[in-house]
Amino acid sequence: MSFTVAIVGRPNVGKSTLFNRLVGKKLALVDDTPGVTRDRRPGEAKLIDLRFTIIDTAGLEQSGPETLQGRMWLQTEAAIDEADITLFVVDAKAGLTPADQTLADMLRKRGRPVVLVANKSEAKGSDGGFYDAFTLGLGEPIPISAEHGQGMIDLRDAIVEAIGEDRAFPPEIDEPETNVDIFHDSEGADVDDEHEPEYDDTKPLRVAIIGRPNAGKSTLINRFLGEDRLLTGPEAGITRDSISVEWDWRGRTIKMYDTAGMRKKARVQEKLEKLSVADSLRSIRFAELVVIVFDATIPFEKQDLQLVDLVMREGRAAVIAFNKWDLVEDTQAVLADLREKTERLLPQARGIRAVPISGQTGYGLDKLMQSVIDTDKVWNKRISTAKLNRWLETQQIQHPPPAVSGRRLKLKYMTQVKARPPGFMISCTRPDSVPESYIRFLTNSMRKDFDIPGVPIRIHLKASENPFSNRGKRR
Repeated sequence: MSFTVAIVGRPNVGKSTLFNRLVGKKLALVDDTPGVTRDRRPGEAKLIDLRFTIIDTAGLEQSGPETLQGRMWLQTEAAIDEADITLFVVDAKAGLTPADQTLADMLRKRGRPVVLVANKSEAKGSDGGFYDAFTLGLGEPIPISAEHGQGMIDLRDAIVEAIGEDRAFPPEIDEPETNVDIFHDSEGADVDDEHEPEYDDTKPLRVAIIGRPNAGKSTLINRFLGEDRLLTGPEAGITRDSISVEWDWRGRTIKMYDTAGMRKKARVQEKLEKLSVADSLRSIRFAELVVIVFDATIPFEKQDLQLVDLVMREGRAAVIAFNKWDLVEDTQAVLADLREKTERLLPQARGIRAVPISGQTGYGLDKLMQSVIDTDKVWNKRISTAKLNRWLETQQIQHPPPAVSGRRLKLKYMTQVKARPPGFMISCTRPDSVPESYIRFLTNSMRKDFDIPGVPIRIHLKASENPFSNRGKRR
C-alpha cells in the first residue's frame, strides 16, 4: 500500500459505514447506536484508482483517561499518529457540535494533512451543516454519502491533492514470476497418494482467539504484540469487532483475530451483541486454528464446553488456554484437576492440548504458541492409503464389525480424501447399517495409533460398487 488513512470523528457520524464502503466489504459493525466501534481496525481500501490502507477508529468522547471512553480515544490518537492523512468526518445532517470543534483543534495542532468530509449530505436539510463545516478552518468540506456511495470521486481528488500525486501513485515494482504448482490442492491433497507431504512451517498461520466475555483475550494478544494494540479493561464485553493483527513468532507470520466474548445464546438479546457474535463466528470459520481462552479461576462453565464443541463441529483445530494463571494459588492441584476435567468433559476433543498461561504477566505464552504449531501440524496431517488399509485390516481382526440382521458387515477399503481436518472414506457393505458406536471406536483408535490428538476426524462410509450391476441392463 502506498499510504495510510485514518478516519476520525465524533460517534455516529458514519465512520464505519465509510470504512466499509472503501474496503468493499462489511468488515466493521454498523448500528444506529453511538460508539459501536472501539478498537482501531485496519483494512485495504480501493477508491477509483487509489489503493491505500485505511483505519477505522472510535468516536471522540470527552472523558478521563481511566474511563473506557478515554482508553478508546487513546486508540484513536494512535491511529492518527500512524496515518499519513486523516479523514475528518462530520455529520452534515445533524450539524456541528463542540466535539467536532475540539477534534478540529487537535488535528490542526498535529500539522498532518486533513481532508474534511461532510457525510450524510444526501439528507434533506443537510445544507446548513455542510456550510457550518467551513468554520472549522480545515478547508472546503467534501460532501458525500457513505451509505449510498455519492461523492466518492470528489473524495478521491481531495485525498490526492492532500497527499500528493507522488505518494498517491507510487511507481510499480516488477515482481519476479513464481512457479505455481497447479497440481497442489488447497486442502492438502497430493498427486502421489502414497507420499505423506511434509509440514510447511513457513506458511502464515491464521489463529482466532475466542472465549467468554472478560476471559482476557485482548490482554493475551497485547502481550504477544508487546504493545497496547487492543482495548482492554475490567469491563466485560469491551471488544465488539473482530480485529486482526499480524506479528512474527520465531520467524513465522501469525495473523491473530481478536473476537467478542460469546455468552449463552439465551442471554444475547441486543442487536449489537448479536452482530458481534456473528462476527466472531465468521472469524472461527476463516481461521485455521482456534485458541479457546478459559478463565482459570472459573473454568469449564457450560459456555466453555459449548465453544469447544462449536470449534470441533466447524472442523477447526483447537487449543485451550487456561488464562489468569497468576491468580491461581495451589497451581499443582488445580492443574491436575483441570487435566482430569479436560479428558472427562471433552470426549469429542480427546487429546486436545491445554496450556496454563497469564496474559497479564506473559507466563506460558511460548508454550501456548508451540502447542498451536503442533496442533496445526496434526490438522494438516496426511496418511498414506497403504498404512490406512493395513490398520483397517488389523482393527477388523481384533474388533470385528457387528453383525446386522444376521450378516456380518465388511469394511473393504480405506483412504484419506482430505486434510484440514483429516477426512477419511471407508468402502463397505451396507454403510447405513454401521452403528455410530463402531465409527466412534474407529475414530478413537485412529487418534491413538496415528497420533491425531485434539482435532476433528471425519469418517465417511461409502457402499462398494458392484462390478456386475450393469450387466443385466446391457442385455
